[in-house]
Amino acid sequence: MGSISRPITEFCLDLYNKLNRNAEDTNIVFSPMSISVALALVHLGAKNNTAAQIEEVSINETYMEESLKLLCLYYSQCNKNGDLNHKAFQTLLLQLQSLGESYVLTLANNLFLQQGFELRQVSYLYLLAPVALTSNFSVTVSLTVVSLVLDFHGAVEAARRKINSWVESETQGKIKDLFAPGVINGDALLVLVNVIYFKASWEHKFEEQKTVQRDFKLNQNEKKPVQMMYQKGMFKFGYIEEMGAQVLELPYAQKSLSMIILLPGDMADGSTSGLEQIESTMTYENLMLWSSSEHMFETRVEVYLPRFKLESTFNLNEVLQEMGMTDIFTESKADLSAMSFAKALVLSNVVHKTYVEVNEEGTIAAAGTGAVIVRRSLPLTELFMADHPFLFFIRHNPTNTILFFGKLCSP
Repeated sequence: MGSISRPITEFCLDLYNKLNRNAEDTNIVFSPMSISVALALVHLGAKNNTAAQIEEVSINETYMEESLKLLCLYYSQCNKNGDLNHKAFQTLLLQLQSLGESYVLTLANNLFLQQGFELRQVSYLYLLAPVALTSNFSVTVSLTVVSLVLDFHGAVEAARRKINSWVESETQGKIKDLFAPGVINGDALLVLVNVIYFKASWEHKFEEQKTVQRDFKLNQNEKKPVQMMYQKGMFKFGYIEEMGAQVLELPYAQKSLSMIILLPGDMADGSTSGLEQIESTMTYENLMLWSSSEHMFETRVEVYLPRFKLESTFNLNEVLQEMGMTDIFTESKADLSAMSFAKALVLSNVVHKTYVEVNEEGTIAAAGTGAVIVRRSLPLTELFMADHPFLFFIRHNPTNTILFFGKLCSP
């Protein structure tokens, strides 16, 4: 599964670094897998240099081909990409479809097209038909892809409300008001909206009566009271010696997915330099090393973790252009001729919004070399006190794929 895990992780870290540049004390959460599927959808309608740039941004051509095979698998039609038995992305989604009744995962994308633009190709129109899949394990995994024609030019406010209503429905009410008034203007032609909803129960739930109020250190000078959950049990635990950081794995039901938390050392002055040190050395190789089963060991841990809700919205236009995907946003260069007969069609907005809630029951989410983890001479019980900013990601364990990645600075 490395063929999917590595490119998604590298894309994830590249995107995180760009989103985090001016967000030192800001919460961040996103789904690299979800965004990748959305870009694969747009790639279906692109040609020539526009398509090549999407492949470059979306990790690489091989990965994009696997993404398209995934889409074809779900919509039962594939002429362009051949054999559907190749593994990678389609295997990942099939495994996610069989997670069990403790999980809900909804991945939804929508192309909102300006009235008067006609989509071409029977296969492309067929691909965009809405589909929802329910497995035999009582878990709903929806890969919903639809296309709606709206009148951005003549009724932009009605179009905005229509998009927001669709998003709220797809995320079971968790994501509201994706577009604020004025975000979409009357010149819009094509808007891609990508949302993901995830709900899971912990393998070992926190007892609500053990949740107490404690201070969370926002930075060197500020604190805020939070509801701090607590439990003591056997968990996979690691230690990044050079940074004094801890790594903890909190598994979800049946251990199919886990939340991995990278907790910097608690600096004496309460500064966030430990978090910045992790970020500056967070390569694919290091992240895999820090969270690998070979470098983590099962031990008894006292876990203090704040309840938190995160909601992040990103207009990815600027970031994607910085990463090399420029033509699709430029009228004179965009080639979406596999999608539409119109030569003037450009992508107006790429919006990604993710919601994550962590509580006693589980999680609801609607995303340097040389640092070595060593086994220390440990006390009988480790203390994992997440009372200052940390990084976390939600991983599909069988494929080692990151579904969500985030930074918590303020619960």
